[in-house]
Amino acid sequence: MAKREIKFSLVYRDMWQSSGKYVPRVDQLVEVAPAIISMGCFDRVETNGGAFEQVNLLFGENPNKAVRAWTAPFHKAGIQTHMLERGLNALRMNPVPLDVRELMFRVKKKQGTDIARSFCGLNDHRNLKGSVEGAKKGGMISQVALSITHSPVHTVAYYMDIVDKVVAYGADEICLKDMAGIGRPTFLGELVSDIKKKYPHIKVQYHGHTGPGFSPASMLEVARAGADYLDVAVEPLSWGKVHPDVITIREMLRADGFLVKDLNMDAYMEVRRLTQKFIDDFLGYWINPTNREMTSLLVGCGLPGGMMGSMMADLKGFQSAINAAQRSHGRPEMSLDTLMVKLFEEVEYVWPRLGYPPLVTPFSQYVKNTALMNLFNMLSDKPRWSTIDKDTWGMILGHMGRLPGPLAPEIVALAKEKGLEFTTGNPQDNYPDELPKFRAMMDQEGWDYGEDEEELFELAMHERQYRDYRSGVAKERFNTELASLKAKAGAPIVVSRPVVEMPSFDIDHYLQQYPSATPVQVPVKGQLLWQVDVDDASAAPTVGIAVKAGDVVARVQTWYGMEEVHAAVDGRYVAVLGKQGAGVVKGEIIALIQ
Repeated sequence: MAKREIKFSLVYRDMWQSSGKYVPRVDQLVEVAPAIISMGCFDRVETNGGAFEQVNLLFGENPNKAVRAWTAPFHKAGIQTHMLERGLNALRMNPVPLDVRELMFRVKKKQGTDIARSFCGLNDHRNLKGSVEGAKKGGMISQVALSITHSPVHTVAYYMDIVDKVVAYGADEICLKDMAGIGRPTFLGELVSDIKKKYPHIKVQYHGHTGPGFSPASMLEVARAGADYLDVAVEPLSWGKVHPDVITIREMLRADGFLVKDLNMDAYMEVRRLTQKFIDDFLGYWINPTNREMTSLLVGCGLPGGMMGSMMADLKGFQSAINAAQRSHGRPEMSLDTLMVKLFEEVEYVWPRLGYPPLVTPFSQYVKNTALMNLFNMLSDKPRWSTIDKDTWGMILGHMGRLPGPLAPEIVALAKEKGLEFTTGNPQDNYPDELPKFRAMMDQEGWDYGEDEEELFELAMHERQYRDYRSGVAKERFNTELASLKAKAGAPIVVSRPVVEMPSFDIDHYLQQYPSATPVQVPVKGQLLWQVDVDDASAAPTVGIAVKAGDVVARVQTWYGMEEVHAAVDGRYVAVLGKQGAGVVKGEIIALIQ
Protein backbone atom coordinates (compact mmCIF):
# COMPACT_ATOMS: atom_id res chain seq x y z
CA MET A 1 0.00 0.00 0.00
CA ALA A 2 1.41 3.39 -1.03
CA LYS A 3 2.40 5.82 1.68
CA ARG A 4 1.20 9.42 1.74
CA GLU A 5 2.44 12.11 -0.66
CA ILE A 6 5.66 14.02 -0.08
CA LYS A 7 5.92 17.42 -1.73
CA PHE A 8 9.05 19.21 -2.93
CA SER A 9 10.22 22.79 -2.58
CA LEU A 10 12.96 24.09 -4.86
CA VAL A 11 15.52 26.16 -2.99
CA TYR A 12 16.79 27.89 -6.08
CA ARG A 13 17.89 31.00 -4.18
CA ASP A 14 20.44 29.04 -2.17
CA MET A 15 21.85 27.54 -5.36
CA TRP A 16 23.06 30.71 -6.99
CA GLN A 17 23.46 32.63 -3.76
CA SER A 18 26.34 30.30 -2.92
CA SER A 19 28.40 33.00 -4.64
CA GLY A 20 27.80 34.98 -1.47
CA LYS A 21 27.85 38.29 -3.30
CA TYR A 22 25.82 38.66 -6.48
CA VAL A 23 22.69 37.23 -8.06
CA PRO A 24 21.41 36.61 -11.58
CA ARG A 25 19.85 39.54 -13.38
CA VAL A 26 16.06 39.81 -13.27
CA ASP A 27 15.76 38.83 -16.94
CA GLN A 28 17.80 35.69 -16.25
CA LEU A 29 15.55 34.69 -13.34
CA VAL A 30 12.41 35.32 -15.36
CA GLU A 31 13.84 33.26 -18.22
CA VAL A 32 14.37 30.19 -16.05
CA ALA A 33 10.98 30.34 -14.24
CA PRO A 34 8.92 28.64 -17.03
CA ALA A 35 11.35 25.73 -17.09
CA ILE A 36 11.11 25.31 -13.30
CA ILE A 37 7.32 25.32 -13.57
CA SER A 38 7.41 22.83 -16.45
CA MET A 39 9.36 20.35 -14.32
CA GLY A 40 6.00 19.68 -12.70
CA CYS A 41 7.36 18.32 -9.42
CA PHE A 42 7.44 21.46 -7.25
CA ASP A 43 4.69 22.78 -4.99
CA ARG A 44 6.90 25.54 -3.58
CA VAL A 45 9.93 27.62 -4.57
CA GLU A 46 12.09 29.66 -2.21
CA THR A 47 12.48 32.84 -4.23
CA ASN A 48 13.87 35.52 -1.94
CA GLY A 49 14.94 36.54 1.54
CA GLY A 50 18.24 35.87 3.25
CA ALA A 51 20.83 37.99 1.49
CA PHE A 52 18.74 38.35 -1.70
CA GLU A 53 17.94 42.03 -1.08
CA GLN A 54 21.50 42.98 -0.25
CA VAL A 55 23.17 41.16 -3.11
CA ASN A 56 20.74 42.71 -5.59
CA LEU A 57 21.69 46.15 -4.27
CA LEU A 58 25.40 45.27 -4.41
CA PHE A 59 24.83 44.26 -8.02
CA GLY A 60 23.36 47.71 -8.69
CA GLU A 61 19.86 46.31 -9.27
CA ASN A 62 16.53 47.01 -7.59
CA PRO A 63 15.53 44.00 -5.43
CA ASN A 64 11.89 45.08 -5.38
CA LYS A 65 11.59 44.70 -9.14
CA ALA A 66 13.42 41.37 -8.90
CA VAL A 67 11.05 39.94 -6.28
CA ARG A 68 7.91 41.02 -8.14
CA ALA A 69 9.10 39.68 -11.50
CA TRP A 70 10.50 36.45 -10.04
CA THR A 71 7.48 35.45 -7.94
CA ALA A 72 4.83 36.35 -10.57
CA PRO A 73 5.15 33.30 -12.88
CA PHE A 74 5.02 30.88 -9.93
CA HIS A 75 1.81 32.47 -8.65
CA LYS A 76 0.28 32.17 -12.07
CA ALA A 77 1.17 28.45 -12.08
CA GLY A 78 -0.25 27.87 -8.57
CA ILE A 79 3.17 27.32 -6.96
CA GLN A 80 3.69 28.88 -3.52
CA THR A 81 6.73 31.10 -2.94
CA HIS A 82 8.60 31.50 0.30
CA MET A 83 11.25 33.82 1.67
CA LEU A 84 13.82 33.46 4.44
CA GLU A 85 14.16 36.02 7.22
CA ARG A 86 16.34 36.10 10.33
CA GLY A 87 13.95 37.05 13.13
CA LEU A 88 15.39 40.00 15.03
CA ASN A 89 17.86 40.58 12.17
CA ALA A 90 15.18 40.34 9.45
CA LEU A 91 17.11 40.56 6.15
CA ARG A 92 20.46 41.78 7.44
CA MET A 93 23.22 40.80 9.86
CA ASN A 94 22.27 43.08 12.76
CA PRO A 95 19.06 43.77 14.72
CA VAL A 96 16.14 45.57 13.06
CA PRO A 97 13.49 47.79 14.72
CA LEU A 98 10.04 46.23 15.00
CA ASP A 99 8.29 48.76 12.75
CA VAL A 100 10.77 48.01 9.94
CA ARG A 101 10.28 44.26 10.46
CA GLU A 102 6.50 44.65 10.21
CA LEU A 103 6.82 46.73 7.04
CA MET A 104 8.96 43.95 5.55
CA PHE A 105 6.14 41.40 5.82
CA ARG A 106 3.57 43.79 4.32
CA VAL A 107 5.87 44.61 1.41
CA LYS A 108 6.90 41.03 0.67
CA LYS A 109 3.27 39.83 0.69
CA LYS A 110 2.30 42.59 -1.77
CA GLN A 111 5.29 41.67 -3.95
CA GLY A 112 4.06 38.08 -4.25
CA THR A 113 5.71 36.10 -1.44
CA ASP A 114 3.32 33.67 0.25
CA ILE A 115 5.31 32.17 3.11
CA ALA A 116 7.66 33.81 5.61
CA ARG A 117 10.25 31.29 6.79
CA SER A 118 11.56 32.89 9.99
CA PHE A 119 14.50 31.68 12.03
CA CYS A 120 16.42 33.04 14.98
CA GLY A 121 20.12 32.22 15.04
CA LEU A 122 19.83 31.70 18.80
CA ASN A 123 16.45 29.91 18.69
CA ASP A 124 15.14 32.58 21.07
CA HIS A 125 11.34 32.38 20.92
CA ARG A 126 11.05 36.07 21.87
CA ASN A 127 12.68 37.06 18.58
CA LEU A 128 10.42 34.66 16.70
CA LYS A 129 7.27 36.11 18.30
CA GLY A 130 7.74 39.34 16.36
CA SER A 131 8.19 37.36 13.14
CA VAL A 132 5.08 35.21 13.62
CA GLU A 133 2.89 38.16 14.51
CA GLY A 134 4.36 40.35 11.78
CA ALA A 135 3.88 37.69 9.09
CA LYS A 136 0.28 37.02 10.12
CA LYS A 137 -0.48 40.74 10.26
CA GLY A 138 0.99 41.15 6.79
CA GLY A 139 -1.20 38.36 5.40
CA MET A 140 1.56 35.75 5.01
CA ILE A 141 1.79 32.12 6.10
CA SER A 142 4.11 32.02 9.11
CA GLN A 143 6.65 29.20 9.01
CA VAL A 144 9.03 29.13 11.98
CA ALA A 145 12.40 27.53 11.24
CA LEU A 146 14.27 25.77 14.05
CA SER A 147 18.01 26.28 13.65
CA ILE A 148 19.23 22.69 13.85
CA THR A 149 22.63 21.76 15.22
CA HIS A 150 24.21 18.89 17.15
CA SER A 151 25.31 19.50 20.73
CA PRO A 152 24.59 18.32 24.28
CA VAL A 153 22.09 21.15 24.80
CA HIS A 154 20.19 20.82 21.52
CA THR A 155 17.87 17.97 22.44
CA VAL A 156 14.41 17.02 21.15
CA ALA A 157 12.94 18.48 24.35
CA TYR A 158 14.85 21.75 23.77
CA TYR A 159 13.35 22.11 20.28
CA MET A 160 9.86 21.05 21.33
CA ASP A 161 9.85 23.83 23.93
CA ILE A 162 10.42 26.33 21.09
CA VAL A 163 7.70 24.66 18.98
CA ASP A 164 5.21 24.96 21.84
CA LYS A 165 5.85 28.67 22.18
CA VAL A 166 5.75 29.61 18.48
CA VAL A 167 2.59 27.56 17.87
CA ALA A 168 1.01 29.52 20.73
CA TYR A 169 2.08 32.72 18.97
CA GLY A 170 0.19 31.57 15.86
CA ALA A 171 2.81 29.87 13.64
CA ASP A 172 1.22 27.90 10.78
CA GLU A 173 4.18 25.66 9.93
CA ILE A 174 7.52 24.44 11.29
CA CYS A 175 10.72 24.05 9.29
CA LEU A 176 13.76 22.11 10.42
CA LYS A 177 16.54 24.34 9.16
CA ASP A 178 19.53 22.01 9.14
CA MET A 179 21.77 24.73 7.72
CA ALA A 180 25.02 22.82 8.16
CA GLY A 181 23.51 19.40 7.45
CA ILE A 182 24.88 17.98 10.71
CA GLY A 183 21.55 17.00 12.26
CA ARG A 184 21.68 13.27 12.87
CA PRO A 185 18.99 11.47 10.86
CA THR A 186 17.42 9.53 13.75
CA PHE A 187 17.32 12.67 15.92
CA LEU A 188 15.55 14.62 13.16
CA GLY A 189 13.05 11.82 12.69
CA GLU A 190 12.26 11.83 16.41
CA LEU A 191 11.76 15.60 16.39
CA VAL A 192 9.39 15.51 13.39
CA SER A 193 7.45 12.63 14.95
CA ASP A 194 6.99 14.54 18.21
CA ILE A 195 5.83 17.68 16.36
CA LYS A 196 3.32 15.71 14.30
CA LYS A 197 1.96 13.81 17.30
CA LYS A 198 1.43 16.97 19.33
CA TYR A 199 0.36 19.27 16.47
CA PRO A 200 -1.03 17.12 13.62
CA HIS A 201 -2.40 20.23 11.84
CA ILE A 202 1.06 21.83 11.59
CA LYS A 203 2.91 21.29 8.31
CA VAL A 204 6.58 20.34 8.66
CA GLN A 205 9.25 21.15 6.07
CA TYR A 206 12.87 19.94 6.10
CA HIS A 207 15.75 22.04 4.79
CA GLY A 208 19.14 20.34 4.99
CA HIS A 209 22.44 21.10 3.30
CA THR A 210 24.56 18.28 1.92
CA GLY A 211 28.07 19.31 3.01
CA PRO A 212 28.80 16.55 5.59
CA GLY A 213 26.72 13.93 3.71
CA PHE A 214 23.87 13.19 6.14
CA SER A 215 21.05 14.86 4.19
CA PRO A 216 19.64 11.97 2.05
CA ALA A 217 19.38 9.76 5.14
CA SER A 218 17.89 12.67 7.08
CA MET A 219 15.29 13.26 4.37
CA LEU A 220 14.21 9.63 4.42
CA GLU A 221 13.92 9.67 8.22
CA VAL A 222 11.88 12.89 8.39
CA ALA A 223 9.63 11.68 5.56
CA ARG A 224 8.93 8.45 7.40
CA ALA A 225 8.26 10.48 10.57
CA GLY A 226 5.59 12.62 8.89
CA ALA A 227 7.28 15.61 7.19
CA ASP A 228 5.18 17.24 4.45
CA TYR A 229 7.77 19.08 2.36
CA LEU A 230 11.44 18.55 1.50
CA ASP A 231 13.78 21.23 0.13
CA VAL A 232 15.80 20.09 -2.87
CA ALA A 233 17.91 21.58 -5.66
CA VAL A 234 18.74 21.08 -9.35
CA GLU A 235 22.07 20.79 -11.16
CA PRO A 236 24.51 22.44 -11.71
CA LEU A 237 24.31 23.71 -8.13
CA SER A 238 22.92 20.75 -6.27
CA TRP A 239 24.93 18.51 -3.93
CA GLY A 240 28.29 19.91 -2.86
CA LYS A 241 27.58 22.15 0.10
CA VAL A 242 24.09 23.18 -1.00
CA HIS A 243 21.12 20.76 -1.27
CA PRO A 244 20.48 17.24 -2.56
CA ASP A 245 19.21 16.96 -6.12
CA VAL A 246 15.49 16.40 -6.69
CA ILE A 247 16.12 13.41 -8.98
CA THR A 248 17.87 11.34 -6.31
CA ILE A 249 15.54 12.28 -3.44
CA ARG A 250 12.44 11.68 -5.56
CA GLU A 251 13.62 8.21 -6.58
CA MET A 252 14.63 7.38 -3.02
CA LEU A 253 11.19 8.28 -1.68
CA ARG A 254 9.33 6.53 -4.49
CA ALA A 255 11.31 3.35 -3.81
CA ASP A 256 10.25 3.64 -0.16
CA GLY A 257 6.56 3.74 -1.16
CA PHE A 258 5.83 7.47 -0.98
CA LEU A 259 3.70 9.23 -3.57
CA VAL A 260 5.75 11.81 -5.48
CA LYS A 261 4.93 13.92 -8.52
CA ASP A 262 6.30 13.14 -11.96
CA LEU A 263 9.43 14.94 -13.14
CA ASN A 264 9.73 16.38 -16.64
CA MET A 265 13.37 15.68 -17.50
CA ASP A 266 13.37 17.94 -20.58
CA ALA A 267 12.43 20.84 -18.32
CA TYR A 268 15.04 19.74 -15.75
CA MET A 269 17.73 19.90 -18.43
CA GLU A 270 16.52 23.34 -19.48
CA VAL A 271 16.77 24.63 -15.89
CA ARG A 272 20.25 23.10 -15.77
CA ARG A 273 21.23 24.81 -19.03
CA LEU A 274 19.87 28.23 -18.10
CA THR A 275 21.48 28.08 -14.64
CA GLN A 276 24.84 27.24 -16.19
CA LYS A 277 24.31 30.07 -18.65
CA PHE A 278 24.16 32.78 -16.00
CA ILE A 279 26.97 31.13 -14.05
CA ASP A 280 29.13 31.35 -17.18
CA ASP A 281 27.91 34.88 -17.84
CA PHE A 282 29.28 36.38 -14.63
CA LEU A 283 28.06 34.72 -11.44
CA GLY A 284 30.58 31.89 -11.59
CA TYR A 285 33.45 34.30 -11.09
CA TRP A 286 32.34 34.65 -7.45
CA ILE A 287 31.41 31.04 -6.69
CA ASN A 288 34.17 29.27 -4.78
CA PRO A 289 34.99 25.96 -6.53
CA THR A 290 34.99 24.16 -3.16
CA ASN A 291 31.23 24.81 -2.92
CA ARG A 292 30.89 21.88 -5.34
CA GLU A 293 32.59 19.52 -2.89
CA MET A 294 31.20 17.64 0.08
CA THR A 295 33.47 17.13 3.08
CA SER A 296 33.12 15.16 6.31
CA LEU A 297 35.40 17.71 7.96
CA LEU A 298 32.25 19.77 8.52
CA VAL A 299 30.85 17.12 10.88
CA GLY A 300 33.19 18.11 13.71
CA CYS A 301 33.10 21.91 13.44
CA GLY A 302 29.43 22.12 12.43
CA LEU A 303 29.94 25.14 10.19
CA PRO A 304 27.40 25.60 7.37
CA GLY A 305 28.73 24.87 3.89
CA GLY A 306 27.33 28.16 2.60
CA MET A 307 29.99 30.14 4.44
CA MET A 308 32.93 28.02 3.29
CA GLY A 309 33.76 30.34 0.41
CA SER A 310 34.09 33.41 2.64
CA MET A 311 35.92 31.38 5.29
CA MET A 312 38.54 30.18 2.81
CA ALA A 313 38.96 33.74 1.53
CA ASP A 314 39.53 34.89 5.15
CA LEU A 315 42.07 32.13 5.70
CA LYS A 316 43.91 32.99 2.52
CA GLY A 317 44.09 36.61 3.65
CA PHE A 318 45.60 35.56 6.98
CA GLN A 319 47.95 32.94 5.52
CA SER A 320 50.79 35.28 4.62
CA ALA A 321 50.74 37.00 8.04
CA ILE A 322 50.59 33.66 9.85
CA ASN A 323 53.47 32.25 7.81
CA ALA A 324 55.52 35.39 8.42
CA ALA A 325 55.08 34.76 12.15
CA GLN A 326 55.98 31.08 11.62
CA ARG A 327 59.20 32.02 9.82
CA SER A 328 60.18 34.54 12.47
CA HIS A 329 59.97 31.80 15.11
CA GLY A 330 61.81 29.26 12.98
CA ARG A 331 58.66 27.20 12.43
CA PRO A 332 57.57 25.67 9.10
CA GLU A 333 55.05 27.52 6.96
CA MET A 334 51.48 26.20 6.78
CA SER A 335 49.46 25.30 3.72
CA LEU A 336 45.88 26.50 3.31
CA ASP A 337 44.58 22.99 4.03
CA THR A 338 46.58 22.81 7.27
CA LEU A 339 45.20 26.18 8.36
CA MET A 340 41.66 25.07 7.50
CA VAL A 341 41.94 21.98 9.74
CA LYS A 342 43.41 24.09 12.54
CA LEU A 343 40.55 26.58 12.17
CA PHE A 344 37.97 23.77 12.32
CA GLU A 345 39.61 22.47 15.51
CA GLU A 346 39.53 25.96 17.02
CA VAL A 347 35.84 26.34 16.15
CA GLU A 348 35.22 23.08 18.05
CA TYR A 349 37.03 24.62 21.04
CA VAL A 350 35.36 28.05 20.85
CA TRP A 351 31.77 27.02 20.15
CA PRO A 352 30.80 25.40 23.48
CA ARG A 353 32.60 28.13 25.44
CA LEU A 354 30.45 30.76 23.68
CA GLY A 355 27.24 29.04 24.77
CA TYR A 356 26.55 26.75 21.76
CA PRO A 357 24.91 29.33 19.48
CA PRO A 358 23.50 27.50 16.42
CA LEU A 359 26.03 27.96 13.64
CA VAL A 360 23.81 29.92 11.30
CA THR A 361 23.96 33.52 10.05
CA PRO A 362 25.13 35.71 11.70
CA PHE A 363 26.30 33.63 14.69
CA SER A 364 28.27 31.16 12.59
CA GLN A 365 30.30 34.14 11.39
CA TYR A 366 30.82 35.36 14.97
CA VAL A 367 32.10 31.97 16.12
CA LYS A 368 34.27 31.55 13.02
CA ASN A 369 35.71 35.07 13.38
CA THR A 370 36.57 34.49 17.04
CA ALA A 371 38.20 31.14 16.22
CA LEU A 372 40.16 32.71 13.35
CA MET A 373 41.47 35.52 15.58
CA ASN A 374 42.34 33.01 18.30
CA LEU A 375 44.28 30.96 15.78
CA PHE A 376 46.11 34.00 14.44
CA ASN A 377 46.95 35.31 17.92
CA MET A 378 48.14 31.96 19.25
CA LEU A 379 50.37 31.39 16.22
CA SER A 380 51.74 34.88 16.89
CA ASP A 381 52.41 33.92 20.54
CA LYS A 382 49.50 35.97 21.91
CA PRO A 383 46.84 34.62 24.28
CA ARG A 384 43.49 33.20 23.21
CA TRP A 385 40.52 35.60 23.31
CA SER A 386 42.82 38.60 22.71
CA THR A 387 40.49 39.81 19.95
CA ILE A 388 36.69 39.56 20.13
CA ASP A 389 34.77 41.89 17.85
CA LYS A 390 31.89 44.15 18.89
CA ASP A 391 29.13 42.04 17.33
CA THR A 392 30.37 38.87 19.02
CA TRP A 393 30.39 40.68 22.35
CA GLY A 394 26.79 41.72 21.63
CA MET A 395 25.90 38.04 21.27
CA ILE A 396 27.82 37.09 24.42
CA LEU A 397 26.19 39.81 26.52
CA GLY A 398 22.63 38.91 25.47
CA HIS A 399 21.86 41.92 23.28
CA MET A 400 20.55 39.63 20.51
CA GLY A 401 18.87 36.96 22.62
CA ARG A 402 19.46 34.16 25.05
CA LEU A 403 22.28 31.71 24.30
CA PRO A 404 21.24 28.03 24.31
CA GLY A 405 24.05 26.98 26.67
CA PRO A 406 26.10 28.52 29.48
CA LEU A 407 29.15 30.67 28.80
CA ALA A 408 32.53 29.36 29.90
CA PRO A 409 33.82 30.93 33.17
CA GLU A 410 36.80 32.38 31.27
CA ILE A 411 34.43 34.35 28.98
CA VAL A 412 32.36 35.63 31.90
CA ALA A 413 35.53 36.70 33.69
CA LEU A 414 36.82 38.45 30.58
CA ALA A 415 33.55 40.41 30.25
CA LYS A 416 33.74 41.54 33.87
CA GLU A 417 37.38 42.49 33.41
CA LYS A 418 36.34 44.75 30.54
CA GLY A 419 33.48 46.25 32.57
CA LEU A 420 30.80 44.83 30.26
CA GLU A 421 27.27 44.14 31.50
CA PHE A 422 25.05 41.17 30.69
CA THR A 423 21.37 41.62 29.86
CA THR A 424 18.41 39.23 29.98
CA GLY A 425 15.72 41.58 28.68
CA ASN A 426 13.71 41.23 25.46
CA PRO A 427 16.24 41.92 22.66
CA GLN A 428 13.70 43.88 20.58
CA ASP A 429 13.45 46.51 23.33
CA ASN A 430 17.04 47.53 22.60
CA TYR A 431 16.09 48.70 19.08
CA PRO A 432 13.36 51.39 19.00
CA ASP A 433 11.24 52.15 15.92
CA GLU A 434 12.99 54.02 13.09
CA LEU A 435 10.55 54.34 10.16
CA PRO A 436 9.80 58.05 10.83
CA LYS A 437 13.53 58.76 10.51
CA PHE A 438 13.73 56.96 7.18
CA ARG A 439 10.58 58.67 5.88
CA ALA A 440 12.28 61.99 6.61
CA MET A 441 15.38 60.82 4.73
CA MET A 442 13.28 59.84 1.69
CA ASP A 443 11.56 63.22 1.74
CA GLN A 444 14.87 65.04 2.06
CA GLU A 445 16.33 63.16 -0.92
CA GLY A 446 13.15 63.64 -2.95
CA TRP A 447 12.77 59.88 -3.39
CA ASP A 448 9.41 58.21 -3.91
CA TYR A 449 8.39 55.68 -1.25
CA GLY A 450 7.64 53.24 -4.05
CA GLU A 451 4.74 50.88 -4.64
CA ASP A 452 3.48 49.61 -1.27
CA GLU A 453 6.33 51.63 0.31
CA GLU A 454 8.86 49.12 -0.95
CA GLU A 455 11.56 51.71 -1.63
CA LEU A 456 11.17 53.08 1.90
CA PHE A 457 11.61 49.54 3.17
CA GLU A 458 14.86 49.02 1.23
CA LEU A 459 16.36 52.23 2.62
CA ALA A 460 15.33 51.33 6.18
CA MET A 461 16.63 47.75 5.89
CA HIS A 462 19.85 48.35 3.93
CA GLU A 463 20.62 52.05 4.09
CA ARG A 464 24.23 52.01 2.90
CA GLN A 465 23.69 49.50 0.09
CA TYR A 466 20.51 51.27 -1.02
CA ARG A 467 22.30 54.61 -1.27
CA ASP A 468 25.11 53.00 -3.28
CA TYR A 469 22.51 51.50 -5.61
CA ARG A 470 20.70 54.83 -6.07
CA SER A 471 23.92 56.70 -6.76
CA GLY A 472 25.20 54.18 -9.33
CA VAL A 473 28.30 53.43 -7.23
CA ALA A 474 27.19 49.81 -6.73
CA LYS A 475 26.88 49.09 -10.45
CA GLU A 476 30.20 50.79 -11.17
CA ARG A 477 31.87 48.74 -8.42
CA PHE A 478 30.36 45.52 -9.77
CA ASN A 479 31.51 46.20 -13.35
CA THR A 480 35.04 47.04 -12.17
CA GLU A 481 35.23 43.90 -10.03
CA LEU A 482 33.86 41.70 -12.83
CA ALA A 483 36.38 43.09 -15.33
CA SER A 484 39.21 42.40 -12.89
CA LEU A 485 38.08 38.82 -12.21
CA LYS A 486 37.63 38.10 -15.91
CA ALA A 487 41.12 39.40 -16.61
CA LYS A 488 42.57 37.18 -13.89
CA ALA A 489 40.69 34.19 -15.26
CA GLY A 490 41.95 34.86 -18.79
CA ALA A 491 38.44 35.38 -20.13
CA PRO A 492 38.12 36.56 -23.74
CA ILE A 493 38.16 40.30 -24.26
CA VAL A 494 34.83 41.55 -25.59
CA VAL A 495 35.19 44.14 -28.35
CA SER A 496 32.25 46.47 -28.83
CA ARG A 497 31.67 47.28 -32.50
CA PRO A 498 30.02 50.50 -33.60
CA VAL A 499 26.43 50.10 -34.70
CA VAL A 500 26.03 50.36 -38.47
CA GLU A 501 22.90 52.25 -39.37
CA MET A 502 20.56 50.69 -41.92
CA PRO A 503 17.37 52.00 -43.49
CA SER A 504 14.29 51.10 -41.49
CA PHE A 505 11.45 49.13 -43.03
CA ASP A 506 8.11 47.70 -41.97
CA ILE A 507 7.87 43.90 -41.88
CA ASP A 508 4.07 43.80 -42.10
CA HIS A 509 4.17 46.07 -45.13
CA TYR A 510 6.42 43.68 -47.03
CA LEU A 511 4.43 40.64 -45.92
CA GLN A 512 1.27 42.18 -47.35
CA GLN A 513 3.05 43.27 -50.52
CA TYR A 514 4.76 39.88 -51.12
CA PRO A 515 2.52 37.18 -49.57
CA SER A 516 4.16 34.46 -51.66
CA ALA A 517 7.73 35.27 -50.68
CA THR A 518 9.84 32.10 -50.61
CA PRO A 519 11.44 31.07 -47.31
CA VAL A 520 15.20 30.58 -47.45
CA GLN A 521 17.10 28.60 -44.81
CA VAL A 522 20.12 30.24 -43.18
CA PRO A 523 22.89 27.67 -43.68
CA VAL A 524 25.70 29.42 -41.84
CA LYS A 525 25.61 31.25 -38.52
CA GLY A 526 26.38 34.88 -39.22
CA GLN A 527 24.58 35.08 -42.58
CA LEU A 528 21.37 36.91 -43.30
CA LEU A 529 19.55 35.61 -46.36
CA TRP A 530 16.35 36.47 -48.09
CA GLN A 531 14.93 35.87 -51.55
CA VAL A 532 12.58 38.25 -53.32
CA ASP A 533 10.28 36.60 -55.82
CA VAL A 534 9.23 39.65 -57.80
CA ASP A 535 9.78 40.78 -61.37
CA ASP A 536 10.92 44.22 -60.38
CA ALA A 537 14.13 44.09 -58.35
CA SER A 538 13.73 47.73 -57.42
CA ALA A 539 10.85 46.71 -55.15
CA ALA A 540 13.17 44.65 -52.95
CA PRO A 541 14.06 45.84 -49.44
CA THR A 542 16.71 48.48 -49.71
CA VAL A 543 19.95 47.54 -47.98
CA GLY A 544 22.38 49.56 -50.05
CA ILE A 545 23.35 46.95 -52.64
CA ALA A 546 21.87 45.96 -56.01
CA VAL A 547 19.35 43.13 -55.91
CA LYS A 548 18.16 41.28 -59.00
CA ALA A 549 14.86 39.44 -59.13
CA GLY A 550 15.24 36.05 -57.43
CA ASP A 551 18.64 36.90 -55.93
CA VAL A 552 19.67 35.50 -52.59
CA VAL A 553 21.35 38.25 -50.62
CA ALA A 554 23.93 37.12 -48.08
CA ARG A 555 26.93 38.52 -46.20
CA VAL A 556 25.25 39.87 -43.12
CA GLN A 557 28.72 40.75 -41.84
CA THR A 558 28.70 43.74 -44.17
CA TRP A 559 25.76 45.19 -42.31
CA TYR A 560 25.67 43.59 -38.87
CA GLY A 561 29.25 43.42 -37.66
CA MET A 562 29.19 39.60 -37.84
CA GLU A 563 26.60 39.28 -35.11
CA GLU A 564 24.87 35.93 -34.73
CA VAL A 565 21.57 35.53 -36.56
CA HIS A 566 19.24 32.56 -36.54
CA ALA A 567 16.39 31.56 -38.83
CA ALA A 568 12.96 31.35 -37.27
CA VAL A 569 11.18 28.02 -37.31
CA ASP A 570 9.27 28.70 -40.49
CA GLY A 571 12.27 30.24 -42.21
CA ARG A 572 10.42 33.44 -43.03
CA TYR A 573 12.01 35.73 -40.47
CA VAL A 574 15.48 35.96 -39.03
CA ALA A 575 16.09 36.97 -35.42
CA VAL A 576 19.17 39.10 -34.87
CA LEU A 577 20.70 38.84 -31.40
CA GLY A 578 22.31 42.10 -30.40
CA LYS A 579 21.42 45.71 -30.89
CA GLN A 580 21.97 46.68 -34.51
CA GLY A 581 20.54 49.61 -36.38
CA ALA A 582 18.08 52.31 -35.49
CA GLY A 583 15.12 51.20 -33.40
CA VAL A 584 16.30 47.62 -33.08
CA VAL A 585 16.43 45.98 -29.66
CA LYS A 586 17.98 42.73 -28.48
CA GLY A 587 16.08 39.73 -29.77
CA GLU A 588 13.82 41.72 -32.11
CA ILE A 589 13.09 40.16 -35.49
CA ILE A 590 14.24 42.58 -38.14
CA ALA A 591 14.83 40.61 -41.27
CA LEU A 592 12.33 40.28 -43.34
CA ILE A 593 10.86 39.12 -46.34
CA GLN A 594 12.18 35.96 -47.71
